[in-house]
Amino acid sequence: MRIIPNTAAMQKCALQWKRGGVRVGFVPTMGYLHEGHLSLVHEARKRVGKNGKVVVSIYVNPTQFAPTEDLAKYPRDLKRDLKLCRDAGVDVVFMPSDAEMYPGKTPARGDARPTNFSTYVVEEKLSRTMEGAARPTHFRGVTTVVAKLFNLVLPDVAVFGQKDFQQAAIIKRMVADLNFPVKIIVAPTLREPDGLAMSSRNKFLDAEQRAQAVILFHALRAASLAVKPKPASAARLKADLEEFITAVPLARLDYVEFIDPKTLAPVAQVKRGTQMALAVFVGKTRLIDNARL
Repeated sequence: MRIIPNTAAMQKCALQWKRGGVRVGFVPTMGYLHEGHLSLVHEARKRVGKNGKVVVSIYVNPTQFAPTEDLAKYPRDLKRDLKLCRDAGVDVVFMPSDAEMYPGKTPARGDARPTNFSTYVVEEKLSRTMEGAARPTHFRGVTTVVAKLFNLVLPDVAVFGQKDFQQAAIIKRMVADLNFPVKIIVAPTLREPDGLAMSSRNKFLDAEQRAQAVILFHALRAASLAVKPKPASAARLKADLEEFITAVPLARLDYVEFIDPKTLAPVAQVKRGTQMALAVFVGKTRLIDNARL
């Protein structure tokens, strides 16, 4: 397994693969890897075959964090990440620095805004609601860094997780709108035995919070059961779920939305096939989840 720390070397390697007709699968991550990430790696390998190359990027992107968010505290364990990648058969780990990705003056600690970088990729429709409303600058940072990573890794296939449903939809739209020659694969969410979606941020939960965090999964199941016999009013179901979630002492609802899975537009009536997405603070840790009901 090769480790590449700078952008020029990554792009040079990718161009060599392209000239040789080698298919490239790509999994962008912010590190602190878990089985959910590894499932994306395995999907990438399946898509490009044993003769293809699988690249995993490990980069905690500052531009997708607001100055008040947890950039400085985001969990990191590079030694463990590299071992997991090696064991999973990754060919290249791309791990650039902020100076490589956003050349210029290094921003102050905790400040997510590079001081000598002014070109961003902005998706203007799908990013307005849910995570986009709760974190107004988040998706601008996501689309920008993913566009940069695509230009550096030159993948044929990129694999994202279903847990970040809105993000995957936005990346798909960006790829279509800007004619990136890459196929986007969205792989299923991996869950713990009790249903909690695997997430790097689960590390922040203490034992009591971890036990209560399963409320997100229970809310998804409750909504599915509610619409199984017949459609339900979105407004009424939201109210019921807010009461259901906030009955858990350490849980605080950020949002719950019912949307069309293709357009991400909110729906007035919830039925089978509707996409549900929610964000919940458990203690100070903000968790997200979603499911097709």
